Amino acid sequence: MPFALVGCREASPFNSPDDIAGTTIGALVGTPSLRLANEMGTAVGFYSEAEMMRELRAELIDAVIMEQATAIELVENTSGVRILSEPLAEHDLRFAVPLENIGLLNAVNNAIAELEENGTLAGLSYKYFSRGNFTREPLEDVEWRPGYMRIALPPDSPPFSFMDDEGRFTGMDVDVALAVSEILGIEFRVANYDARELVTAVWHGRADLALGWHHDEGEGYVNVSDSYARAVHVVIVRR
Repeated sequence: MPFALVGCREASPFNSPDDIAGTTIGALVGTPSLRLANEMGTAVGFYSEAEMMRELRAELIDAVIMEQATAIELVENTSGVRILSEPLAEHDLRFAVPLENIGLLNAVNNAIAELEENGTLAGLSYKYFSRGNFTREPLEDVEWRPGYMRIALPPDSPPFSFMDDEGRFTGMDVDVALAVSEILGIEFRVANYDARELVTAVWHGRADLALGWHHDEGEGYVNVSDSYARAVHVVIVRR
């Protein structure tokens, strides 16, 4: 006797990032993931991770693009979704420095090398990308130079830079910036910029440095430092 299965959905047709091309893709506003979503299909920007997951589960969007560490935590707490095994995109994280300031570029690169050698960068990557326990110990007896430098950061790009419950900047990029600042002996003051304006902020002299952008966007406009970490973007789909 024939029978019908009630309430069963078809399995997700997505098995690799290429499969989401031309579909409706969610991403958080102000993050590099939204740009990737725009390149892959019809992008839908969200201000809330919870809302984005609700619309994915309700089949109002087809997929979500997100930084890997944040995606892993989100999927662990959301039923009915999974991360595709193959990453969508990977890119190095670097400082943007004005083209004419080679001295600053060299100083930042030397600081990055020191932080890599003493294990700080590995510890911060472990903390923010693998949710491990790591606390950076501030340098003692820093000889601060007079004045300060402005560093442009986006306020809505977790886990790289975002605002905590008390309205203070926090995240991977913020910790790296503080560590570099201490090595250079120069105070960095955060300038709040949309992710799309970081390169132009440095290019036009409104900021001395920037973090939280794709270095291919700055070609010919800014210099880029050595890499201090590698970011991975993944695709979340329904099960």
